Order: sequence, then C-alpha cells, then structure tokens
Amino acid sequence: MIVEAQVTVNGSKAAVWAAITDIENASEIISGIENIEVIEKPANGLVGLRWRETRMLFGKPATVEKWITDAAENERYKTRAESDGFVFLTIMSIAESGSGTTLTSSHVSEPQGIAARVKSIPMGLFKGVVKKAILQDLNDIKSAVEQE
Repeated sequence: MIVEAQVTVNGSKAAVWAAITDIENASEIISGIENIEVIEKPANGLVGLRWRETRMLFGKPATVEKWITDAAENERYKTRAESDGFVFLTIMSIAESGSGTTLTSSHVSEPQGIAARVKSIPMGLFKGVVKKAILQDLNDIKSAVEQE
C-alpha cells in the first residue's frame, strides 16, 4: 500500500528541513507522536539515526523502531521500520514552490511473507485513515515552522 500527502509551508526549505530532521523533539511538534527515544546517533549526518517512536493507534500505544537509510540535505530523507511481518518505508521530501516550500510524505507498506500478505488485504480500507494521520503530521510541522 502506498499513501502520500503534501502541504505547502510558508517558510524556507532550511526551516522546514530543520523541523523534519529534529527527530529527538518530534513529539513536541507532531501531535500524533507520544514519545521518541533516540537509540543511536551517527557521528555526522542523518543516515544511521535510529529511534523508537510511540504513537496512539486505535486507542492503544504502538511503538516501532525506525532508522534513516538515506538522506540528501535540504531535500529528503528515507526511513525504514519493520513490524508484524511488514516493512514500512517513508520518504520525507521538500521542494521550493512558488508560494513557499512543499513538504511531501510518502509511505509504503510492504508485506513480507504469506501471513503478512493475508493481513494486508484489509489494509486498503484504512488508506484514508493513514492519509489523514500523515496529513495531520504534515500540518503540525507546517504550524511549527510558520509560528517561528
């Protein structure tokens, strides 16, 4: 399943980049994140940053370990997480647009194995819920950047 959302932020690429890469303090910016626990910090750059992220899903806390697998400063970063037979890939990207900076979040859920493929069948029903949650995250980031 692929889900993508984007918003236009009235702020510079540098300001948006600073907000989306401040993983350690993401729970203060993004209302859907309950807690962040950084596990590993790379000596420099973002690639290799690893953290545990807790969110409320369907009324219960859900924690997943994420890590950054690729990054291009002031352009994009990619994360990976694995849980319950799925690989979850996310790309956060920014681009200048005529009216500010466009912030895009793309999420891919890849079932691994037969059991996960069976579990993924009803996931299409939740695509709208996932998109709404992603859009809320992006709007929280937008608000934080525009308030600075």
